Amino acid sequence: MGKLSDIGIKMTYEEIKKNEEINLLIARGNEVLGALGYTEHSKKHAATAGKILKELGYKKDQIELPKLAGYMHDIGNSINRHDHAQSGGILAYQILKELKMPLADAMIVASAIGNHDEGTGTAIDIVSAALILADKTDVRRNRVQNQVIATFDAHDRVNYAVLSVKLSVDKEKKVIQMDMELDDTMCTVMDYFEIFLQRMMMCRRAAEVLGCKFKLTANGSKLC
Repeated sequence: MGKLSDIGIKMTYEEIKKNEEINLLIARGNEVLGALGYTEHSKKHAATAGKILKELGYKKDQIELPKLAGYMHDIGNSINRHDHAQSGGILAYQILKELKMPLADAMIVASAIGNHDEGTGTAIDIVSAALILADKTDVRRNRVQNQVIATFDAHDRVNYAVLSVKLSVDKEKKVIQMDMELDDTMCTVMDYFEIFLQRMMMCRRAAEVLGCKFKLTANGSKLC
């Protein structure tokens, strides 16, 4: 289990996007995070996770599970931010099982979701690796829900400082690269690493699972 070539995909990303229960969990999760002062957690990771595997040459049916995991990965926030990856994985497995998804597929999606948090997880296969890279490289100004700059916490400040970010995949060189432009009046490179070092290490491990190296640049300077 875990090799996508052995998996017959019987549920599509388009079907999952239309599922009322999943969308309600995502919406409720963002309400919970907003009340706690966290940045927005969006659905865009699905497209990014699929794009990573597509650009590395994986087949069309092999990118569906990462897209499903990317879409559903933060549903655990609807319960509580604490241990949200694990509760999200359990929720996802039960929902997908009820939707008659093959159990092997549901389990792979659930374990990817359960391993996406840097505090407790790691890349264990290509699905979780693609999800981690999509999630941990998603830093951008419009994720910040707090509109009062004077009250920003460290995560707000770092995300708000990111003027642009690009994640690129070079199949031939086997490199996955994140290029950022930072407003250094809001956040220095050191500030970024202070907050996100563990996430960048997680990305390095995820890239290795995909047979690649992870590289990061900020304002034109190579950081790793």
